[in-house]
Amino acid sequence: MPDRPQQLDELFQRLQTATAPLEIEALQQGIWQLWLETDDVALNKRLESGMRALSAEDYTRAIADFGWIVEQHPTYAEGWNKRATAHYLRGEYRASLLDIARTLRLEPRHFGALSGKATILRMVGDDRGALRTLRRLSQLCPHLPGLQTQLHDLQRRLDNPDTQ
Repeated sequence: MPDRPQQLDELFQRLQTATAPLEIEALQQGIWQLWLETDDVALNKRLESGMRALSAEDYTRAIADFGWIVEQHPTYAEGWNKRATAHYLRGEYRASLLDIARTLRLEPRHFGALSGKATILRMVGDDRGALRTLRRLSQLCPHLPGLQTQLHDLQRRLDNPDTQ
C-alpha cells in the first residue's frame, strides 16, 4: 500500500485532469481524508473536539483546540487550516489569513486554504490578491465547478473597474 505522500500525489495528479463534478468531489474528499489522518491519539481527540466545536459554532473552543494542535504539532497543516476556518467564522480575517499562510507553507496544494484565502481577499476588497490565489487554485483543479467563472468575473472587474 502506498504511503500518504504518494497517495496525495496520485490524488492531486488525478484532480488536475478530472472534469466531472462528482469525480472532483470524490478526489477532494480522498485528499481531505488523508490530511485528517494521524497516528496520534491525543491529536485525533483534539481534532475531533475542535471539529465538534466548529459544528456547534463554539469558535472560541474550536480555536483553543486547534491552537493546542498547532502548538504541539506545528508541522500538521490541517491544524493550521482548521484554526484558520474558526478564525474566519468568528470574523477574524487577519488571524485567519495568518493561519492560512502557515497551512500553505506546509501544504502548498491545500485547495481548502486557497479557497478560503480567495474568499477573504474578495471580502476585504483585494481583488488582485484573490485573482492570484484563484489562479493557484486553478493549477491544482482547473475544472473545479464555478472556478473558471470566478476567475473570469474577477478579471473582468479588474479590467473594467468603472463597470462595478
